[in-house]
Amino acid sequence: MLRIRLARTGKKKQPSYRIVVAERNNPRDGKFVDQIGHYSPLFDPPQIVVAEEKARLWLSWGAQPSEPVQRLLRVRGILEKAG
Repeated sequence: MLRIRLARTGKKKQPSYRIVVAERNNPRDGKFVDQIGHYSPLFDPPQIVVAEEKARLWLSWGAQPSEPVQRLLRVRGILEKAG
């Protein structure tokens, strides 16, 4: 099963995250199928960049977003458009 989830990047105490599509059993920062965006929580307001076409495509193919990614997609308005 594929999941849309966050993969942590960045230095210690300076997190940034990639929004990736990965197999459910792979480690958090392990192998992924596709990168569809990134999230930087340290900016004010937090920076969320998502390729909407890719996100809608993966959601239509059955990829399940994790809870944090669901919140980010809702903020960007992608979940309402896809569902």
